[in-house]
Parts: sequence; C-alpha cells; structure tokens
Amino acid sequence: MLSVHWRLAELWTLQKQRELTEDEESEMSACLHYNAIYARKLSRLYNLSLAASMTNDIEWQHEICMEIEKLERTGHSSPEFRS
Repeated sequence: MLSVHWRLAELWTLQKQRELTEDEESEMSACLHYNAIYARKLSRLYNLSLAASMTNDIEWQHEICMEIEKLERTGHSSPEFRS
C-alpha cells in the first residue's frame, strides 16, 4: 500500500468525524487523482500480463509481473511500461 493510500484512508476517516478543512479537501482531491492514475497504470499492466499469458510469452509475462510488483511497491513504473 502506497503512502498516498494511507493518507486517503486517513482523510476519509476524518471526514466521517468532521468536515474537512479546505486544505484537507484539496489534499483528498489530489490523492484521488493520483489513485486514478495509479489504478489506470496497474490495470494496463494486468492487461499486458494477460496478453503475455495468452500468447505463451513467459519471459514477457515475467517482466510485466516484475513491473507490477515495482508499481505496487513504489508507485512508479519503468519508462518502457509507461503509456
């Protein structure tokens, strides 16, 4: 889980208890924006992994799986896997 996801959970919990400040609302919006980008990248990699599996390209699939792990761990992907 990335730090942005921890912060998003914290802000969501706060908003259940009280109204968020303007800065907190802005931060929550930024977290949601980043999460959408992250989800799109992860989804793309999952789809590439499926394509590699369907074409029996084991080497490519291993590369993609390593990239998925990197993205999940750091939030960033390598240039060759960016869309």
